[in-house]
Amino acid sequence: MGQLTMSGTEREAFLADLHVGVLAVERPDGPPLAAPIWYRVLDGAVEMTIGAGSQKAAALERAGRASLCVQREAHPPAYVTVEGPIALVAATREQRVAIASRYLGPEVGEAYVGSTDGGDHTAVVLTPETWRTVDYAKL
Repeated sequence: MGQLTMSGTEREAFLADLHVGVLAVERPDGPPLAAPIWYRVLDGAVEMTIGAGSQKAAALERAGRASLCVQREAHPPAYVTVEGPIALVAATREQRVAIASRYLGPEVGEAYVGSTDGGDHTAVVLTPETWRTVDYAKL
């Protein structure tokens, strides 16, 4: 599999492309919680925003670590998985708009965030410790 591994530059380019990630976090009372999530990479960390009172927030707070898997389903498939400790902080509106706009475009991203302005939001900052990558385009 070594020949299929992405370089750091290839990994960064892959993550900069538009993919929905799957966030996975350990739960003490059952299987890991896995949920689709939007993300961005900023200053080497992976940022996501979630509802402050969500199951994800509770599980992340307990575990203190998470994994994020981002994949390309089109042929040829590829994926990047990142694992590491997380920090939970109050999400700023700028973070929420930046992430939503990445997926929805600036106008719809702003409208989406405006429609959810009433609740508390948490930013999840995942600091990479372990990377796993595969790109089958390298075959």
